[in-house]
Amino acid sequence: MQHKTIIEPFRIKVVEPIRMSTPEEREQSLRTASFNPFLLHSSEVIIDLLTDSGTSAMSAEQWAGIMRGDESYAGASSWFRLEKVIQDLTGCDYILPTHQGRAAEHLLYTRLGGEGKVFFSNTLFDTTRANIEYSGATGVDLPIPENADTQLYHPFKGNLDVDRLREEIENWGAEKVAAVVLTITNNSGGGQPVSLENAKAVATVCKQYGVMFLLDACRVAENAYFIQHREPGQEHRTYREIAQELFGLADGAIMSAKKDGLVNMGGFLALRDLDLAQACRTVLIITEGYSTYGGLSGRDMEAIATGLEEVFDPDYLHYRIRSTAYLGERLTAMGIPLLQPPGGHAVYIDAKMLYPHIPVDQYPGQALVCELYRLGGIRSCEIGSVMFGKYDAGGKLIPARMELVRLAIPRRVYTQSHMDYVIETFGEILEQADRVRGYRIDWEPPFLRHFTARFSPV
Repeated sequence: MQHKTIIEPFRIKVVEPIRMSTPEEREQSLRTASFNPFLLHSSEVIIDLLTDSGTSAMSAEQWAGIMRGDESYAGASSWFRLEKVIQDLTGCDYILPTHQGRAAEHLLYTRLGGEGKVFFSNTLFDTTRANIEYSGATGVDLPIPENADTQLYHPFKGNLDVDRLREEIENWGAEKVAAVVLTITNNSGGGQPVSLENAKAVATVCKQYGVMFLLDACRVAENAYFIQHREPGQEHRTYREIAQELFGLADGAIMSAKKDGLVNMGGFLALRDLDLAQACRTVLIITEGYSTYGGLSGRDMEAIATGLEEVFDPDYLHYRIRSTAYLGERLTAMGIPLLQPPGGHAVYIDAKMLYPHIPVDQYPGQALVCELYRLGGIRSCEIGSVMFGKYDAGGKLIPARMELVRLAIPRRVYTQSHMDYVIETFGEILEQADRVRGYRIDWEPPFLRHFTARFSPV
């Protein structure tokens, strides 16, 4: 008998208390944080869906690895175990450990980038784009047209538009293209997966023009799940085999292990080219640490190595994807406008549809993240014109393609009753939607403003 109820495929061994705040306390906390959830104290949050990065609960085997960690400065046994696991997964010979994904981005993109260079992607995430722009290069997103329609169902809405990629390479000239970065899953594009067919097509174009092809692979296991379940001809392959083929298409990969590595800190850069790896390794030693630890402790490396094995467990991945779908399906049934279909790690609310009366220059996504915290103590993340909006020469906002709010679900942390609480809070969100006001930015930094910007209600 096939049971309909999807249970968590684990037992809970350690618990962390949650303080249940009052609406009055949350109102004061929100004001103190200048209406930016990033500036809240974690102790003020009931359900934290700000990010799935580094927020996973580690397994008993990972905690055992913590105790086994070899803290030798050079040549630690924990490093050699991690190196072998990553080499087997990616097929790359040269592995550079970093303290997280954005450190790997900085190593590589500042090397490849610079003034006059361009990076193409299905959609670059915030820190990726910031590292690219910091080098002086330009980042250009080329998602398929279907990605812009939040209500359209497409099995691989995270795909890169291959025809546009060809056009853009021709327009810029192949010599100016630093790399093509395929983000799997496509986080800023709604956590949507990329098909194996699309990855192969991108690899073919890159090879034709002699352009470097890279994977941003922090959610590669979740992407492999969608390929197996949605792409014809892939249903009999294991998730790990699919992931290995994805890596095999690319010249290298960056991974924040804080997602599908199931750890709280860590990442890596994997490359096939020796000269490029040696150049990046020199900077690694200067900025992160020696090449056999790179900003990580031995215990971190043990936990990552175990996490990269556990993440491909079929029971875990089935639970992970279905628990996210459960939240998305329930919210859709209530009438909450979502980016469809729900992704693997998060549910994305279309704030522009939910609050049609709030203009984009008053940030409907920021209004929703504030309401979620105010009504339920739920912390979430705006992925719209606060995160990705630009200004023209006259200081007028150039809005993002979509005004989304991401509910990113930490791995192995929350139960179904926690998600039911989130769903209940959205019932209140709907009831009060017409009365919600927008926000203005009172202060912002030049880069990555969403982390520290300060707001006030319009």
